[in-house]
Amino acid sequence: MVSVEMYTTAACPYCVAAKNLLKQKGFDYSEIRVDTDSARREEMLERSGGRRTVPQIFVNGTHIGGFDDLVAADRSGRLAEISATSKA
Repeated sequence: MVSVEMYTTAACPYCVAAKNLLKQKGFDYSEIRVDTDSARREEMLERSGGRRTVPQIFVNGTHIGGFDDLVAADRSGRLAEISATSKA
């Protein structure tokens, strides 16, 4: 089973685009709102290596990055490779 976690805010068009792409590809995801929970924002910063923008997307624990990174991973086949590996 593929685990997708996405750090988001309510007013983020790139978050909406990422959710739509993930739905289109058949991925379920858990959404972590960082605009309502500062502890989760700190968690996002730590996990993403200091990236402050949303979305920040993780597939099977691997940091993909933001929306542009998600699109690039999809186009290159990296998203399929990562999603094919089980999280240990």
